[in-house]
Amino acid sequence: MGNDGNTRAVVLGGSLGGLFAARVCADVYDEVVIVDRDLLVGVREPRRGCPQGRHISGLLTRGQRAIESMYPGITEELFADGVPKGDLAGTVRWYVRGKRLKQRNADMLCVGASRPMLEYHVRRRTEALGNVRFAERHDILGLEATPDRRKITGVRVQNLDADNGVEVIEADLVVDATGRGSRTPIWLEDLGYQRVKEDRKKIGLGYVTQHYRLRNDPYRGDLSINGVAWPKLPRGILFAKTDGDRAEMTTYGILGDHPPTDQAGLFEFIRSLGIPEIYEAVTQAEPLEDPVRFSFPTTLRRRYEDMDRFPDGLLVVGDAVTTFNPVYAGGMTVAALSALTIREHLHSGAAPQPLDYFRDLARNVIDPPWQMTHNVDLGFPGVEGKRPLSLKFEQAFMALVQTAAARDSRVTAGYMRVAGQVEHPSTLMKPKFVLRVLLAAAGLTKPSPDRPRGRTAETAGQSRVSVS
Repeated sequence: MGNDGNTRAVVLGGSLGGLFAARVCADVYDEVVIVDRDLLVGVREPRRGCPQGRHISGLLTRGQRAIESMYPGITEELFADGVPKGDLAGTVRWYVRGKRLKQRNADMLCVGASRPMLEYHVRRRTEALGNVRFAERHDILGLEATPDRRKITGVRVQNLDADNGVEVIEADLVVDATGRGSRTPIWLEDLGYQRVKEDRKKIGLGYVTQHYRLRNDPYRGDLSINGVAWPKLPRGILFAKTDGDRAEMTTYGILGDHPPTDQAGLFEFIRSLGIPEIYEAVTQAEPLEDPVRFSFPTTLRRRYEDMDRFPDGLLVVGDAVTTFNPVYAGGMTVAALSALTIREHLHSGAAPQPLDYFRDLARNVIDPPWQMTHNVDLGFPGVEGKRPLSLKFEQAFMALVQTAAARDSRVTAGYMRVAGQVEHPSTLMKPKFVLRVLLAAAGLTKPSPDRPRGRTAETAGQSRVSVS
């Protein structure tokens, strides 16, 4: 597969991270080729190559805004296809530290799409670009490089449905979007580069998902009911409306305390969470399939930004760089923001400088949520890691924020704007917010109303979307 003189970008992996990368590359390169082992075009069901597609994949508000900026109008297309919506602080019912947080609409649009539904719409819009094509059912074998190994010039592939032998797709840019199992670290070593440093933290997470047709309505106008694990009960649950007029339930436990997949045992695990409206709803509902398990032993961050040298013509995005604890729902958002970071480095039309890209990605996209979620993980005594005094202070303050949010809806709104990655975590330390937290946590303020003020649940999140 030779290059005929036009510029070409090749994206390895056809999940969301790869689709986002292809979208921004299509603005600069004459041709973009997406390579994947799966069939992709027209698929609306969970794929083998995306096991997360059978489970809840939360899309944070910043990620939704990033996707909308790449595919204008896609949010309304999702709603027209039966995807429900709400507000992350106003119509999501949160239980944190055993208490229900007060709700308040905070301009935090929450899109209740299942992972296959979101992938289908993003893939359809990417395919419609005209200069993007899909090399489906192709195995990715390795990279091609110049003789001095300073530049990547293509990728070796093999068609799984034809006996064509090994083929080379030449490329001006290769983007690795193959996820956690990325082989770029091994390929780099084979080319004579240093092994990328990796940060891993064992969290022993396991979760089980099941979909239901409900016989009663536990939501009462809300989009989702979520219980967050904490040290006294290292179990949690996400129970959300989703497309197809279904309810989607994912329940989890950390450090090996995993939910079972037998129906009776799963219901008992849910009952132990102390959120009766969820337990009553699922035990009376019609299950649409058997429970499905997923294990996630460790978080992972590959520190490409710290490498001394890196070959030109190669970038890495999304989960292939950083795999967050999926409970915090940051993966799709980071994948979208990785693509926007590539776009910033393509503005001149020249091939991006990889190390400049990785440093910007680390500083502007990965560092804030990585540090915040790392601190939360270390709040569980069984998770190994250093706990300096500064970390203990941050954890104590976050506990105060969560306690205050059970009394003051404005605290909930501020907290969720950080959790949704719309605001930087440092905004929680603004003096007025800190004072509000301290007063509410001490019980010195009047509790907020039980229901959010302002827009109704049905109209929450309908304000204009823009990139923050």
